[in-house]
Amino acid sequence: MKRFAGETPIGRKRRARKMAKVLAETHPDAHCELDFTNPLELAVATILSAQTTDVRVNLVTPTLFKRYLTAADYAAADRAEMEELLRPTGFFRAKTDSLIKLGQALVEKYDGVLPAKLDELVALPGIGRKTANVILGNAFDVPGITVDTHFRRLTNRFGWVQEEDPVKIEFQVAELIEKRDWTMLSHRVIFHGRRVCHARKPACGACTLAAMCPSYGTGPTEAAAAAKLLKGPRARELAIAAGVDPDLVPAAAVLAPEAP
Repeated sequence: MKRFAGETPIGRKRRARKMAKVLAETHPDAHCELDFTNPLELAVATILSAQTTDVRVNLVTPTLFKRYLTAADYAAADRAEMEELLRPTGFFRAKTDSLIKLGQALVEKYDGVLPAKLDELVALPGIGRKTANVILGNAFDVPGITVDTHFRRLTNRFGWVQEEDPVKIEFQVAELIEKRDWTMLSHRVIFHGRRVCHARKPACGACTLAAMCPSYGTGPTEAAAAAKLLKGPRARELAIAAGVDPDLVPAAAVLAPEAP
């Protein structure tokens, strides 16, 4: 953090907004990676995504969504049958319990329709603040900041916050970034965390945010070493965006699974 040790609050806001703009340019493909066609499906998928990958959830939900179409279907579900469907996602008993109780609560309180207000969503079984913001931002087009492990790690590395509590991070970042950008910012930061700014060894020397990041140097700064750390289908494009020779990116990196 020494690079921006004397930064004023307004300076931090300006730098955060510049970084957010660069993130938008760096990750034009950023989006919600859970498959869904309506708010209830997104709520279910987000609950299932705990402690597993979006890819694994997307393998399970097609069968699940065909079997359970409405909140009433979840409320009346056979527990053993649902547990078997959810087994691949891990913690399947707890997740089954959450989905059945969610269905029951929606039927009892909201005529089976998922509400579109934060305070009502977080009061539902299985839905915390993070899940509620995912639902609001992606199903109802209501701006929300999703603080997952990537978002927490990167906003601290960026020097936007010095905080571990997700709710405090959400409110502090909300003060820095315009509300209209909250939902997409969340996706872009998460994409950056999965593809560039990894937990153990970030690709600092192949990062488009290097000049604005107080944590530059946490990972290798030499281009060849950093390029090998880039991951995902756009790994070579990420290298080009950072001014690094794309041929330094191994072919395996393009196909490597991204961090959950």
